[in-house]
Amino acid sequence: MQKYIEKKYLLNNLKEENITSLLPVQTKMFEEFNKSKDIILKAKTGSGKTYAYLLPILNQLEITNKLGLLIVVPTNELAYQIYLVIKNLIKNTNYDLKLYDSNTSSPDEATKLLKKQPNIVVGTIGKIFDLAFRQNALKIHNLEYFVLDEADMALDNNFKTELDEILISVKESKKIFVSATIKKDLEILIKKYCNIVKFIDFNDLLENKIEHIWLPVRHHHRLDVLNNLLKIINPYLCLIFISKKEDIPLVYNDLASNGYNVVMLSSNLDIRERKRILREINDLRYQYVITSDILARGMDFKGVSHVISYDLPYDFEFYIHRSGRTARVNTSGISYALYDRLDDNYLDMLAKKGVKPTYYDIVGNELVPYKGRNVRQNRKRAETNYEAIANKMIPKSKKIKPGHNKKRQALVKELAEKLKNNDKKRGRRK
Repeated sequence: MQKYIEKKYLLNNLKEENITSLLPVQTKMFEEFNKSKDIILKAKTGSGKTYAYLLPILNQLEITNKLGLLIVVPTNELAYQIYLVIKNLIKNTNYDLKLYDSNTSSPDEATKLLKKQPNIVVGTIGKIFDLAFRQNALKIHNLEYFVLDEADMALDNNFKTELDEILISVKESKKIFVSATIKKDLEILIKKYCNIVKFIDFNDLLENKIEHIWLPVRHHHRLDVLNNLLKIINPYLCLIFISKKEDIPLVYNDLASNGYNVVMLSSNLDIRERKRILREINDLRYQYVITSDILARGMDFKGVSHVISYDLPYDFEFYIHRSGRTARVNTSGISYALYDRLDDNYLDMLAKKGVKPTYYDIVGNELVPYKGRNVRQNRKRAETNYEAIANKMIPKSKKIKPGHNKKRQALVKELAEKLKNNDKKRGRRK
């Protein structure tokens, strides 16, 4: 690690975090960092992306009287998490670090910035746009380093207008775009503001050790299936993702009343409350966290052994992001998903994206292999034997006359053809 990191404070603070070697993603980033002005960093969730861009930057960033590093992200939770990571990395230094999110709205905020610019800023896109352009208080034009983390999510959240303004202002800085996926609209945005870009794809450098287990809901209530599953597993820390906000308190109240060590976190809560809960989750105060997809992107909690999708997210990609909260940095984990008959096409799409699930059902207090979905997928509908049906419908004569069998067989074939044509008209599959 000393081959790449020169600053002693970084080495000491990493050692305090029990980090004594770099991951492949981080080593590669150090090797490529100075070879190009701008960088696209694509890596699977859980690969160590945050340290991969922070360590090379902090290793070169000097303390001056101006803003040197600006990191913008799409959510308050991610901004707070990155802020805490940097805070630990720069301990025992004179760097001035500031966090700006929807909770930082003091009336003298702009006045303080006009008097003194921090060295490092982490903030949400909307808040940075407000401080830099509406209030003209945060001076971002002469940055050394600019980072857009969870870049594709930023565009998904309709921040394109704000990002355009920000990227125009930081055009001369070294820009790093970080994302687990690179979508077409993100490519267009990057090409618009970057002339020479180094694309670093780490997706093949990290083996994903997530076991995907899918459980059918069928005629049961989804909450009952969840409770039955929790009786079987004993996670170190489990995130339970729920798509509908109105279902979060319902599930939380049910699990809490059953004695589970559980907390809920959603965008309906005040940002101060959410920060408190995030700290408590990191301190392992809870075994279960009921949450919306605000924790599905970029968030890193130590010790997440299990993830449960109470229902499937509307966007296919979010299932991948949910699952990616476990099996972080060379660990393994299990991702459960509850599904019903209407989710068949959705699950087929996930399978095409490389998710290889095993199907289980809950019988008693055990998970047992379930073949229902696989059998339904592979089963071929039997060919209808119309002649056999017609043969039963046309009775045989008790008196055998010459040519009777031949005439009867002709009638059977004629009726069989009519039955077949009628089924075709009704659209029945054979």
